[in-house]
Formats: sequence, structure tokens, C-alpha cells
Amino acid sequence: MSLIMPFGSQPDMPVRGKTATVLSEQQKVAQNFEAAILAELLQAAGATRGEAEFGGGIGEEHFASFLLNAQAQRMAERGGIGLAEMVMRSILANTKPAERAE
Repeated sequence: MSLIMPFGSQPDMPVRGKTATVLSEQQKVAQNFEAAILAELLQAAGATRGEAEFGGGIGEEHFASFLLNAQAQRMAERGGIGLAEMVMRSILANTKPAERAE
């Protein structure tokens, strides 16, 4: 059984206590990291440069980053580009077995 699971899925074997909490926290950190990278990629690709979707103005310029971050977070929650999984593999590879088990 692989310890890497798509976010939101349940493991085949129950994970209890501290181990489950730590794994969940690590997955959330990896997912947030992927969302931050996706937001930067979307911004660099010009995802916020539309033809005044909301009428233009200074408010749109300031709030466009909120929309971009929300879109990136949703993308990461749905699997993203696989970066969170790679981060989790790295975390697990660099975690001592004694720290993974209760």
C-alpha cells in the first residue's frame, strides 16, 4: 500500500492517532504549497489580465489576486499538477520511520 493518496480519499488501512493527524497536516501543507505555485503560474500566464471582467478600475486590480488564489486552491484540491504528491513523497522519504508510527 502506498502512503501517498489523492487528497480527500481514505486509506485502505486505518491510520490512528498522532500519525493520522501528522499525515493530514503534511498533506495540507503540500497542497497549500502547490496552490501557491499554481497561483504564481496563473499570474505569470496572465490569468488576471482580462478585458475588464468586472468593469475595470482600481478595485478589480486589487481583488484579482483573491480570485486567482481561490482558483489555484481549488485546482490543488482537485489534484493540481501533481506537485503536492511529489512534496509528500519527499516528506515521507525524509521522515524517520519512528516519527511516522505511534
